[in-house]
Amino acid sequence: MLVELDFRRHVPIYVQIVERLKHLMATEILKPGDQLPTIRQLADDLRVNFNTVARAYRILDQASLVSTQQGRGTYVLESLPPNQSTRLREEALKALTQLFLTEAAQLGFEPDEVARDVESSIESWREAGMPPDGDGKKVK
Repeated sequence: MLVELDFRRHVPIYVQIVERLKHLMATEILKPGDQLPTIRQLADDLRVNFNTVARAYRILDQASLVSTQQGRGTYVLESLPPNQSTRLREEALKALTQLFLTEAAQLGFEPDEVARDVESSIESWREAGMPPDGDGKKVK
């Protein structure tokens, strides 16, 4: 599963799981009908308490993003209405931006330094038609 946690963030683990799964749904990496790992399996994979994953799944279920069927598993629900999909994508972008800015600040960067680097990367992305990868190379 494509869920990674940052235990140094001041964001509860269950919230990080919810954010990441919403992001995977919004970007259609997780598609309608896809089955999520069992609560126990994801808890083991992430090395977190079973109840933490159960809480995240409950939140997603209450938001009508997944359906948990006793004895069968948890599944991504059918396509979201466009406005909800857009909102999820925007929330995911906001969370990524906040994480990025928090980590940049922790590394001692000033806002102007970050802005210059981000603007340069965005310009390169526009010119190439695709974002650079983490090594400054273009992603295919």
